[in-house]
Amino acid sequence: MKRMRLLPLAAGLGLGVVLASGGTALAQVKLLNVSYDPTRELYVEVNKAFGAQWKQQTGQTVDISQSHGGSGKQARSVIDGLEADVVTLGLAADIDAIVEKSQRISPDWAKKLPNHATPFTSTVVFVVRKGNPRQIKDWDDLVKPGTIVVTPNPKTSAGGRWAYLAAWGVAKQKGGDAAAKEYVSKLYRNVPVLDSGARGSTITFSQRNIGHALLAWENEAVMLVNEMGKDKFDIVYPPASILAEPPVAVVDRNVDKHKTRAAAEAYLKFLYTDEGQAIGAKHHYRPTNAAILGKNGAQFPKVKVFSVDDTFGGWSTATKTHFADGGVFDQIYKPGS
Repeated sequence: MKRMRLLPLAAGLGLGVVLASGGTALAQVKLLNVSYDPTRELYVEVNKAFGAQWKQQTGQTVDISQSHGGSGKQARSVIDGLEADVVTLGLAADIDAIVEKSQRISPDWAKKLPNHATPFTSTVVFVVRKGNPRQIKDWDDLVKPGTIVVTPNPKTSAGGRWAYLAAWGVAKQKGGDAAAKEYVSKLYRNVPVLDSGARGSTITFSQRNIGHALLAWENEAVMLVNEMGKDKFDIVYPPASILAEPPVAVVDRNVDKHKTRAAAEAYLKFLYTDEGQAIGAKHHYRPTNAAILGKNGAQFPKVKVFSVDDTFGGWSTATKTHFADGGVFDQIYKPGS
């Protein structure tokens, strides 16, 4: 069986790619991008393109390292001292946690880049076995008796958190919060294992052959089908899902310490350029640039989406209600029950 290409880890930081070598120390700048699970392949290409642009504009070689894991765990690593120059995480609450608990990022980070510092969007889709033998077409199909669902832990994974909120939001639209709690309780009774990050769940589903359906970021779902084969998996787009908005930010205290602010800010701004947006689309992230999205519209099926702000009152409320210790998720998730 063909296995997914997973980038090697180095020194515990998930060192991704070094774009150039040689030159003097004065002609080099080093950046560390601490990111969430499914962005490995995206940032390999972004780093290469940005490195070429930066070299042409400044004459300086940029050496970019990547660190990947569940978004919540990645945020905790930065809080605990991992010296990221930029964070490209799965949800705004994780960047807010860095602000609150370490003051390493300016509180107004979301105002420093367009679209609340979100260069791309995504959504949550289903991956099923080829031919969709259990006929999983909508959220209600996931809670049928005997259906096994794979999804990451929403306490540690942005993908897991988006999937949880997508399920809750769809059920809430039908019957309010009481119906949503009942539905999500049933859903997680069908989840036998919670990996800490989205890529771990992808491996559990595809390589460990566990589950009838995987709840996944859209880009992760497409990559899985392309990597493992269209003869093994299908993607199901539910009629409704959540608008996933993974944000980015400069880690202010660290870039000032490293004297890398200019390169770090340019790196994130590159994501909004036509070239950066096109790279995002190539890796199945939905561009926020309407023109680039239009050019790639055929690969992004239309889904009726709702936002965290509209459905949950924003990330602060959603986090405290659902994911804080003792919150709704802890109340409903009973391993082994």
